[in-house]
Amino acid sequence: MANIKSSKKRILVSKARNARNKAKKSELRTYLKKFDQAVLNSDKAAAEEAYKVAVKSVDRAVSKGILHRNTAARKKSRLTLKLNALQG
Repeated sequence: MANIKSSKKRILVSKARNARNKAKKSELRTYLKKFDQAVLNSDKAAAEEAYKVAVKSVDRAVSKGILHRNTAARKKSRLTLKLNALQG
């Protein structure tokens, strides 16, 4: 454990941010799983709604620094391919 006051604060702040990032990443994974489930069920309407929510949450994760932008682009591309394959 740190002895310096500023170091103690940094530890507390980093724990809080780590918890927040974990929660946001978990939320993101949940939206992605909901989309995958809709695709597996071949439910176009549900898949389209889940797609919108998933893409929005991926973009939000990038803006918050949780995901790298290229990772987000790859995820969105794969989601789009799955959605288009479902419609085709």
